[in-house]
Amino acid sequence: MQTTSLSLFRFAGPGARLWALGMMGAARLAMPRIPGIGFWKLCGSGTGEGFTPLPDTAVYAILATWPDVATARAQTARSALYRRYRRRASEHWTIFLTPISARGAWASCAPFTVQPDSGHGPVAALTRATVRPAIAARFWRRVPDISAVIGADPNVIFKIGIGEVPLLHQVTFSIWPDTESMARFARRDGPHARAIRAVRDEGWFREELYARFRVAGESGRWEGRSPLVPQEQAA
Repeated sequence: MQTTSLSLFRFAGPGARLWALGMMGAARLAMPRIPGIGFWKLCGSGTGEGFTPLPDTAVYAILATWPDVATARAQTARSALYRRYRRRASEHWTIFLTPISARGAWASCAPFTVQPDSGHGPVAALTRATVRPAIAARFWRRVPDISAVIGADPNVIFKIGIGEVPLLHQVTFSIWPDTESMARFARRDGPHARAIRAVRDEGWFREELYARFRVAGESGRWEGRSPLVPQEQAA
């Protein structure tokens, strides 16, 4: 059963951050050699809620697919590349995900193999888009309002914006307690719904992908705790 991992790493000092930036290029040589790895991407992140054009030089991400959750856990824990990232990072968190729906393409391929949905546990949403350069300014003018709405939604468990290329290749990732709360947010009229209509009507994206996952597990901590545990319970 295919498993997707999303690993986040936070780097505390200028030396560690410079190392992480360099690995956006250097790690490309090592990633394909990790046993069992399928599709993979190295990403930076945005500041604030994460959905901004300004990069966060402290946070980087590795997204990968694996043939099963056992391989995903073993390789993200033991492979030399992931261990190098953890040694340099001040904190790290990996979430393991089972794809339950996917449409569209990422780098001209369909990376996620959809599995039967168990119907249990939190659900994650991932959207990835290649923004047309001619409309990039219009796209980013919409983002602060969308970010504010997501940040204010009491149901969202976790959210981050990451990307391969600043301004043009963007990924949003969020976790929700269930599909119903995610669907309510998507249907609600407001900045998010208006942006979706503009995407369709004005052809903002050259390539896009939408995927949903069930959360299958986690490893590590983020901001000192498990993001899957409500803050009041973690205290």
